[in-house]
Amino acid sequence: MEPNRLTDITAFVLAVRTGSFTAAADLLGSTRSAVSKSVARLESRHDVRLLNRSTRTLSLTDEGSIAFERWQQILDDLEEVDATMSLRRGHPTGLLKLTAPFSFGQRYILPVLDDYLRQWPEVRAHVSFTDRFVDLIEEGFDVAVRIGEPNENSLLMGRTIAWQQFVTCAAPAYLERKGTPRTPHEIAAHDTIVFLSSDKPRPWDFQEAGAAMQVAHPGRLNLDSSEAMRAAALAGFGLVNLPTYILGEDLHQGRLVEVLQDWRPAPDAIRLVYPTRRHLSPRVRTFIDLLAESWGKHAPWEARAQAHI
Repeated sequence: MEPNRLTDITAFVLAVRTGSFTAAADLLGSTRSAVSKSVARLESRHDVRLLNRSTRTLSLTDEGSIAFERWQQILDDLEEVDATMSLRRGHPTGLLKLTAPFSFGQRYILPVLDDYLRQWPEVRAHVSFTDRFVDLIEEGFDVAVRIGEPNENSLLMGRTIAWQQFVTCAAPAYLERKGTPRTPHEIAAHDTIVFLSSDKPRPWDFQEAGAAMQVAHPGRLNLDSSEAMRAAALAGFGLVNLPTYILGEDLHQGRLVEVLQDWRPAPDAIRLVYPTRRHLSPRVRTFIDLLAESWGKHAPWEARAQAHI
């Protein structure tokens, strides 16, 4: 194989995965022009057009689809060889790319990641704590923390590591001033602190006689930060509906009081999701194992919430 052919194939595959020459260049530490030239060399070599180009998008031709499928498999196989060699060395190396929801990641993933990097000094980490949905394949991440419904992408595998339980609560001073709601329908008479998702208030989920129900209402205070919502609730502004991983310690210490406990919704799975591989790379495998080992049978916030109950 010609020396630069593998580089050209890699550039082409990344351009398709990310949807742009610029994004592919960022992943390669190269330039947009270099990626474009790599694709052009492949097209010239095979005398076919692989990509349809426009000012904003890239799309595969029929020949490009065939080439992408085969070349992507070749690169995946090469990654497996690298992973196998790392396993033979007995320790993880390289770059771990991780993404997790903002508050959850800062509170509970970052301490484990700190231990992990201390234990494996030859690993570097690229971490994105964000509440937006991250496409692992397109953006090149090794592992993501997902909360809620499973992703149907067949290219991803998942492992449940904990559960998210939403609770409705308020500061004692607020409940003394405004009273305690007895059913979700009484929430409309209360001051509420509601999470904004894409500028839309997130409905509150409850469960009645085993059946799921939602209460959708405009909050009196609408925020796009769960930490800001917690602060507002602690200040006595009103009712808030958030997971126990955010409010567990406040419930345990009595700074907040849960209401509508009999109406709690079913918990959501918290999963580690990663691209399908016959062999996980050592850096991903060891991070997942360390997280599971660190939390044991119960995640940290679950122990606090159970102590409160």
